[in-house]
Amino acid sequence: MARTTGFGQHPLMRYVEVGGVRVSAIGLGTWQFGSGEWGYGDDYARHEAAAIVSRALELGVNLVDTAEVYGRGRSETIVGEAIRGRRDEVFLATKLLPIMPLPPIVEWRARESARRLGVERIDLYQVHWPNPVVRDGPIMEGMRRVLDSGLVAHAGVSNYPLARWQRAEAALGRPVLSNQVRYNLVQRKPEQKLLPWAQREGRIVIAYSPLAQGFLSGRYDAEHLPGGSARRTNLLFLPENMTRASELVDTLRSIAKQHDATPSQVALAWLIRQPNVVAIPGASSVAQLETNVAAADLELSDDEARMLVDAADRFVAVNGPAALPALARRVIGR
Repeated sequence: MARTTGFGQHPLMRYVEVGGVRVSAIGLGTWQFGSGEWGYGDDYARHEAAAIVSRALELGVNLVDTAEVYGRGRSETIVGEAIRGRRDEVFLATKLLPIMPLPPIVEWRARESARRLGVERIDLYQVHWPNPVVRDGPIMEGMRRVLDSGLVAHAGVSNYPLARWQRAEAALGRPVLSNQVRYNLVQRKPEQKLLPWAQREGRIVIAYSPLAQGFLSGRYDAEHLPGGSARRTNLLFLPENMTRASELVDTLRSIAKQHDATPSQVALAWLIRQPNVVAIPGASSVAQLETNVAAADLELSDDEARMLVDAADRFVAVNGPAALPALARRVIGR
C-alpha cells in the first residue's frame, strides 16, 4: 500500500494506492442523497447534493460511494446526474442488496445500477451485506460475470467479517478489493482482524460512519441531540452516552485547537492514519464537505493519536437491554 500526497490542483488530498487503484483517503458517502431517514428534504436532494459532488471532485475526492438501496435508487440517480461529463474524475462505487443472490439477478441489478448512474462501467461493485442464509458462491458467480463482461472493474463486499470476506474471495477466484465497514474512534472492531489482513494482502477497508453519524463532531451533547430517524435510533445518541463521551469529545476539541481544526477533522485524520483505510463521510452541505476534505491535510502526532485511543477506550457506552428504556423515550419523544 502506498499513501501519496495530492497532485496538480489538489494539494490537500491524499491517495491510497492498492490493487491497481488510486482512491482518495477521504471519499464521499451518499446515503443522505434522496433518503428520507436523514430528514434533509427535497431541496437538498435536488440542489445541494449535486453541488456537494461537484465540489468534492474539484477538491480531489475521487471515491464516491452509493448503493441501490439508498432512497430506493434515488441516490444513484442523483450521483449519476452530478458526475455527468466528469466520469473520468470518479472512482465510482455502489452496492448490491443481496436478496435472491443468483447470478442472473446479480447481473441484472448491476446493469440497473449502471443505468441509474448513467455509466457503462462501475468501478467498485460491493455486496452490501452478507446474506444470512445463502453462501457467497452464487453471488460471486454473478460478480464474476459482470467483471468478465467489463460492466464492473472491481468486486467488493460490505459488513463482512474476515472469514466470510476470505470465503467470498475464494469463491470469486480473484481479489475482492475492499470491505466497507463501520469504523471510527468509538467503533474499532475492524482493527482486530480486518485491518491486519487488508494491510498484509493489499486490500482496502472503506470506513463508513467515520464520525459515528456526527457523534464525534462535537456538535451534540445530552441537551442537544440530532434529528432524523437514521440517528434517532442510534444508541450512541442516548443522553447518557453523550454525557459519558464528554472526555473523548473534550480530547478531540483540545487536539483540534492545537491544529486550528475541528473535532470532526481530528477524528477523520486519526482514521486515515491507518494503512489501507479510506473514509467516506457524508455531507449535509458544501461547507461540511470542504471541512471533511481538509482533514486529509491534518497530520496528527503519535502522542495525539494515542491520546485519542486512550480516551476512546475509557468511553463505555450504555447498550443492549440496559439502553432500551432510554431508546424508547428518545424514539417516541417522551
